[in-house]
Amino acid sequence: MSLEWNAVFYERLADPMTRWGEAFLDRVELRGDEYVLDAGCGTGRVTEKLLERLPNGRVLAVDGSGAMVEAARERFAGDDRVSFLRRDLLELRVAEPVDLIFSTATFHWIPAHDRLFARLFDALKPGGRLAAQCGGEGNISRVDEATRRVMEQERFAPYFEGWTDEKLYAGAEDTERRLVEAGFEGAGAWLQPEPTPFAGVEHLADYLRTIILRSHVLVLPEEPDRDAFARAVALEMDGRDGPLLADYVRINLLARKPVQTASQQMINT
Repeated sequence: MSLEWNAVFYERLADPMTRWGEAFLDRVELRGDEYVLDAGCGTGRVTEKLLERLPNGRVLAVDGSGAMVEAARERFAGDDRVSFLRRDLLELRVAEPVDLIFSTATFHWIPAHDRLFARLFDALKPGGRLAAQCGGEGNISRVDEATRRVMEQERFAPYFEGWTDEKLYAGAEDTERRLVEAGFEGAGAWLQPEPTPFAGVEHLADYLRTIILRSHVLVLPEEPDRDAFARAVALEMDGRDGPLLADYVRINLLARKPVQTASQQMINT
């Protein structure tokens, strides 16, 4: 089940995700008339950039968070090129297959990449493409180390007994293998460091609570523990190993659904 997001705070803090999504979108060739599924649309900031490339196309904006879908719906009110669907991507079904699935900063929240890629494969037209970017192997390792130290503090330790983090930061080789096993061809994946600096501890703490540590703070009482936990992690990071930054590593992936699937090729031979 997808966790909910605070769409208002995310909109204010999502500059890094928007920047990565816009840069990756530049790699994708578009005619301008495609039907595109935005997998994990969030509040629609990257969807907006996608629409600029689709003057005669359409977008199906999908997110597992109701708050995110409503924020995106408000952003594109009156634009009939955009339709919306609240759906866990592991349960994705589309009424009309799409030409392209584009996604940014989403797949690492879904640990079952085998199932995810199978669902995305089924949502594409024959010859349709997948272009996505998310957290990859080594992503935010410095943040994770600081978070573990804070989780072990006496104040917070009782809340994290038996804690498991369900995010998946996959490597390039494993990702290519999973894509091929799902039926894709021409699968390519590569890692790209994206160190992201922050202006100060309070800025970082706000960002951590809303985005990186979203699932962590949900196990804590509302106030003051949630703010205190995020700030404690930011303080752990401050002054360690250079400037105050989140050591992001993105994995970029590109793949295509064959014009004929393996089963169709067997029938035709």
